[in-house]
Amino acid sequence: MSGEQRQWGGRFAAGMDALTAAYTAGADQDLWEHDIAGSVAHARMLGKQGIIVQTDAAAIIRGLGEVLALFQRGEVVWRPELEDIHTHVEVLLRERIGESAGRLHTARSRNDQVGLLNRMLVRECCDEGIRGTTEFIEVLCGLAEAHAADPMPGYTHVQRAQPVTLGHHLLAYGEMLLRDRDRFIDCRKRVNVLPLGSGALAGSPYPLDREMVAAELGFESVSRNSLDATADRDFVAEFLFACATTQMHVSRLAEEIVLWASAEFAFLKLPDAFATGSSIMPQKKNADVAELARGRTGRVYGELIAMLTTMKGLPLAYNRDLQEDKASVQAARAVVIPTLRIFAAMVPALRFDLPRMRVAAGQNFSLATDVADYLVKKGLSFRDAHGVVGGLVRECETRGCELAGLPFPVYAAASPLFEEEILLLDVDSALAARDIPGGTAPRQVRLAAAGLRAQLRS
Repeated sequence: MSGEQRQWGGRFAAGMDALTAAYTAGADQDLWEHDIAGSVAHARMLGKQGIIVQTDAAAIIRGLGEVLALFQRGEVVWRPELEDIHTHVEVLLRERIGESAGRLHTARSRNDQVGLLNRMLVRECCDEGIRGTTEFIEVLCGLAEAHAADPMPGYTHVQRAQPVTLGHHLLAYGEMLLRDRDRFIDCRKRVNVLPLGSGALAGSPYPLDREMVAAELGFESVSRNSLDATADRDFVAEFLFACATTQMHVSRLAEEIVLWASAEFAFLKLPDAFATGSSIMPQKKNADVAELARGRTGRVYGELIAMLTTMKGLPLAYNRDLQEDKASVQAARAVVIPTLRIFAAMVPALRFDLPRMRVAAGQNFSLATDVADYLVKKGLSFRDAHGVVGGLVRECETRGCELAGLPFPVYAAASPLFEEEILLLDVDSALAARDIPGGTAPRQVRLAAAGLRAQLRS
């Protein structure tokens, strides 16, 4: 390829080996819209500041519009020897307006141009993450309200512990996703700083109006340090962390869907639209969507670790290692955003076996803590109450019954504080008793869902 087509070709007498061209090519060929938008804003500012003449600025802007139309119609053939999207756009521009195209690169470097493209990409990805988490939270709030009073067993150590409601359980994921949403919002704030004008590393000797470019491209501020602006990829790592955490949260839900759909739990049935079968076992219905979400989580973790590992040894300012950032962003985005969308569609279609979950909520001595709390309210210390109820559980194991199956004389023999009303304790009364903010009482679940929705709108 000729030196005229490469942005840096003048220094080199010999051509580039084809292996080098392929190995050094960027992963940005789909980012033409961002690159062209940045170039239009830069050209308009160059003309307004008199850095290039207005006729050249107008020709460049017009030509970029034509190049944009080529990409939109799918008429651009990708040429690996042109390295990246920036050179493709400039070469296509030169083919349309001639020598004036060379003035577009005035007062900018590939380094701050790349930084701009990265920030526009990550900003767009953050917006997708915000939308995806918001939609999923809305779905979970609706389900929580519908199941605010439906009991299910709560677990610790994967052992039945205390009754909760299905709505309360689902809202736990709503809270996780709200934090994920906040992380995307917070990341977007730090992304939204214009690096263009930083040059290769030292700033620009031209009278740039950086605020003008920032305003046109939707950036809230301009960078304060040219070295940092060209070398910074914190926002990439931050976005990847937000993706990794979001995918981890969905993976936890995916694991529960897999378990609950098993014959051992049988808490739910998978909808046909979101399940697959077996090539050999006709009876099988597999939770492949959940399993794939769980399996792909490691890929998102890998992109975060790759970015952090790249950054840890880089001196200031720009190094070519940083080219790998876009591939990591795109790879994480390609997992997380579709995962949020499919779960928002799948979870409402799950068919919960509410009677079975209600029965399970009252089994395995799940009301033992409530019996202990009954004694505490009668004046016994919790430690002593714990010991009394532990003895009752042993008696139940001997008799092969639940606490509700013990006759009252057994309770009375264990503690004179028991009255026959203890026999009225059940799952619903245990749930209703937890009527404090954050509790699993049906009223609190409904309030929590409303509160979660309110935060989405604040």
